[in-house]
Amino acid sequence: MSGDDLQAVCSVHDVADESAREFQVGDQAVVVVKFDGQFHAYLNWCPHLGIELNFMPDQFMDDEGRFLVCANHGALFEPENGHCLSGPCSGDALTAVPLEVRGEEIWVGRAEAPA
Repeated sequence: MSGDDLQAVCSVHDVADESAREFQVGDQAVVVVKFDGQFHAYLNWCPHLGIELNFMPDQFMDDEGRFLVCANHGALFEPENGHCLSGPCSGDALTAVPLEVRGEEIWVGRAEAPA
């Protein structure tokens, strides 16, 4: 993916440590998470039922801020790689989205939509 395929979605200051926010990138809902000082992005799409992870806006992390959680069935995902640790989709992973930090802006691209 070339840099021209990315779009700016927010400032690095818009996503707090150990939290996540949702942004629209074209027709895709993308979750940007900051964990251990690093940014990662995933489609807002649980591999179990193909539904969004959250019920409430920008509520993606567990109570301790350690894992992304699917509000529907409680599946837990590692924020640094999207791997599912527990729940009905254990062993699957969230779909990673290209992300670049450019200065103080976060830029994300599109991911191949899951089947």
